[in-house]
Amino acid sequence: MTRRRGDTREQIRKVALELFAEQGYEKTSLREIAERLEVTKAALYYHFKTKEDIVASLFEDFHAEATELLEWSRGQEPTPEARREFVRRYAEIFQGPGREMIRFMQQNEPAVRELKGGANMRTLLQSFAEFLTEEEAPLQDQIRARLSIFTLHMAHFAMRDTVSDENELQAAALEVALDLIPDA
Repeated sequence: MTRRRGDTREQIRKVALELFAEQGYEKTSLREIAERLEVTKAALYYHFKTKEDIVASLFEDFHAEATELLEWSRGQEPTPEARREFVRRYAEIFQGPGREMIRFMQQNEPAVRELKGGANMRTLLQSFAEFLTEEEAPLQDQIRARLSIFTLHMAHFAMRDTVSDENELQAAALEVALDLIPDA
């Protein structure tokens, strides 16, 4: 059975993300990605010339979803309920491929800072914070607002050895994140 070009590209991205999470970005080679896919390196090069190109495409997808969320927020009055809805919607990004992307970013933080797309994450997180809290809010509320997002990012990392059910972990992280949004 022959795979369509888009299917192959997606499969490459999926396998690369798995290997990056298992071994680390720096320790994973294009050859290993090709071997796991059971394709030649030339076939892999047809879709991506470098590991960085693979990661850049993953960041593009994540960035597109996050940008869509920011666009939604621009049409909202920044009420506590709208802010909680923002956090809920952000948590939805972590279902499926987004979950693996966050895991990749956590486990490969030094490399991520140097990669295309990694710098955009800082800008995105700053934009999230601007919606989640007022600039003149008490410092404690500004911290809580930022921590609501980081709770979703860090829950897997912090609890990976104690919780085996990913859905249970994500639900608990969302509950904690929502509790961090100030009521006023």
